[in-house]
Amino acid sequence: MKIILFQPQIPQNAGNIVRTCAVTGSDLIMVHPLGFSTHDRWLKRAGLDYWEGVSVSFIEDLQSYLENQKVPFYFFSSKASTLYSEVSYTPDSILIFGSETHGLPALFQDKWPERFVTIPMRPEARCLNLATSAGIALYEAWRQQGFYQK
Repeated sequence: MKIILFQPQIPQNAGNIVRTCAVTGSDLIMVHPLGFSTHDRWLKRAGLDYWEGVSVSFIEDLQSYLENQKVPFYFFSSKASTLYSEVSYTPDSILIFGSETHGLPALFQDKWPERFVTIPMRPEARCLNLATSAGIALYEAWRQQGFYQK
């Protein structure tokens, strides 16, 4: 599976997600611009020595990237109505998360509304932490695969 972070802002979140990718055998893609340098010491510290075991790549244009995909992909958003646990994930699913400060641009929901899912929260809550959300989603998708390992 792949995790995509759309314009992440906080290096510690990206580092924590790298660790989750490492232990699940998942790839990480980050969409520019990033709110930090990939040489940031907080990013490296949060990911510890897991960076070497994860395929990490960077892209400039998420829409073009997704238009060329033949595998299922899902956007995680507090604005969606379909629960993340109601989706049937595949071993090659792509899980997409928005920026900590701005979320995902509306153009993605306009283009692919059926691919938006949400993690339930109390109604007055704004959002979950990015790394927490990625962990919840990835582990549900991985659970559905019988905790498949590469």
